[in-house]
Amino acid sequence: MSETALESADRTQVDGGRKADVVGQVVRKLPEVTLAFWVMKIAATTLGETAGDLFAQTLKLGYFLTTVALFVVFVVTLVIQLASRRYNPFFYWTVILSTSMAGTTMSDFMNRDASAKYLAPGATSLGWGPQGLGLGYPVGAAILVSALLLIFAAWKATGMTFVIRDIVTFRAEALFWSAILVSNTLGTSMGDFLSDSSGLGYAGGALLVTGALAVLAALMRVRAVPNVVLFWIAFVLTRPLGATAGDLLTKPVAKGGLALGTAGSSAVLLAVLVGLMGYAQWRERTRRGQLTRRAG
Repeated sequence: MSETALESADRTQVDGGRKADVVGQVVRKLPEVTLAFWVMKIAATTLGETAGDLFAQTLKLGYFLTTVALFVVFVVTLVIQLASRRYNPFFYWTVILSTSMAGTTMSDFMNRDASAKYLAPGATSLGWGPQGLGLGYPVGAAILVSALLLIFAAWKATGMTFVIRDIVTFRAEALFWSAILVSNTLGTSMGDFLSDSSGLGYAGGALLVTGALAVLAALMRVRAVPNVVLFWIAFVLTRPLGATAGDLLTKPVAKGGLALGTAGSSAVLLAVLVGLMGYAQWRERTRRGQLTRRAG
């Protein structure tokens, strides 16, 4: 990958013979958007689906209690990320994972209820607290789209960039993570609609979203279409891909799934994601080491 302007600036900041790590500590807190980025995003969102279902459905904690617990986890991981002075793959992808898990149960709580359609045979409730608002996927998606557009409107009004590698302020990063949480919740609603209500099934829904992402990748070569717009559309669409892929892995064979279970699927996906995070951490340390040697 070619050197970016930020990396060039990072290499040339020297104060009294000692490198002033301006970009590493302040500016570059979010990753470069590469193929590895998208692979990790899909892995994290798929794990978010299976893990969210594990807590809410398999362990029978319910959508409400799980949503509250996972939202607290999201806040804790976000505080750690915001307090970090430089890009740390483990911090960043842990927040992505927490937004995916919270988004899964937030979407389910908004869209579902205690009707037999969403409960196991013979069950009358799922966990403690309200069973769900029962808004349905179309209404839930409309609310979430409106919320996401409001965040983007507020973001645009600030005049700050939408390009994630150039986000440099606390306020911009807070807006970024707000958009991520809502987009992951919206993506879950879209994925569940494709899996449950569209007639496509789990595999069909996953293939449809994969095709849409392939079209977006092709449009990257069309100069008339801003890449930042394509990025955010793709960012939203990777969540329904994760939702449908997660359902494909965990749901019963009779419903079109592979019946691998939420616990087993989550364990495998977590191992894959941790491995990718470790690789990203190694790459980041190697990059910073090279820049430091060149600056010295």
